[in-house]
Amino acid sequence: MTTAWIAGASGLVGGELLRLLVADAAFDNIVSVGRRTIAVVSSKVTQLTVDFADEATFGSLDSADVAFSCLGTTIKKAGSKEAFRAVDHDAVLAFAKAARIKGAKVLVHVSSLGADRASRAFYASVKGEVEEDLAALGYESVYALRPSILDGDRAESRPLERVGLAFARALGPLLGKYRPTEASAVARTMIAKAKAKAPGAHVVDAGAIT
Repeated sequence: MTTAWIAGASGLVGGELLRLLVADAAFDNIVSVGRRTIAVVSSKVTQLTVDFADEATFGSLDSADVAFSCLGTTIKKAGSKEAFRAVDHDAVLAFAKAARIKGAKVLVHVSSLGADRASRAFYASVKGEVEEDLAALGYESVYALRPSILDGDRAESRPLERVGLAFARALGPLLGKYRPTEASAVARTMIAKAKAKAPGAHVVDAGAIT
């Protein structure tokens, strides 16, 4: 496993994951795919700005062994349900398809606690739908990580989320799998699962993310 593609490296989990991949000798080449470039100082990292709605923009990328997707937004930030779906479903699927075409056999992606295609909650329904669609792409090994509310230092300001996190941290021992999930723990688990590469499609619930 020498070449890893990562989508969403500018985000909370993606930033942690990229840092760990750079430090991990198991990965010789890291390709960061996104809508904008990020500040990275490592000869191991190549960046490509893509339009996730245009499959042709992935054509110049080198082959991959493993693909990591940390793409995700919120309905509030996206501006509408349609815009949210374009990121959390369509862009994730486009990235995973491109990586599979380029030879990736392992896919590890960030989903969400409660993901269920049949859910009446739009957010959970989209997350469940993309899990199923990714599992059907023909990868030898697929892992969907379902963290609870993510805990970490975000670049953007989310006042209400910070308040919620403060309460959740205080109640952590009582919340079980619903306690906040450290972004760094998600990143570590993603790499561990990629290396394990057990055949089939797997779900990793919040309680198993350490």
